[in-house]
Amino acid sequence: MDITYEVLEAILDAYAYEIVFVDRHHIVRYMNKVAKERYAGRVQVGQSLFCCHNENSRQKIEAFLQRADQGEDEMFETLNQKTGEREFFVPVRVKGQVVGYFERHEASWDKKEPDVPVFEYWKHRQ
Repeated sequence: MDITYEVLEAILDAYAYEIVFVDRHHIVRYMNKVAKERYAGRVQVGQSLFCCHNENSRQKIEAFLQRADQGEDEMFETLNQKTGEREFFVPVRVKGQVVGYFERHEASWDKKEPDVPVFEYWKHRQ
């Protein structure tokens, strides 16, 4: 079986967390199904990421990109106090060059309901 765009898209859509891939010019180039649901109306493919982020965020992202250009991989951003999620900046490289990035969220887990699938937990978080 060949790994086609459709197969990769199906894999990313099956992933329980949102994926918003942004190029070096901060243009959103890809959103998986979960991201489209979570960010509907705030940002779309083809738009600048800064439609929904402020100047402070821009400065942080530019600093992360500089670190990525120097070879760093995934970088811790913050603990989101509202959601309890840890957020990470993840550079994407092609042939060693950073071509873009995405933010990875790591949800806290509700130990009282360990059988709830991550996807359901993630969809209904605040």
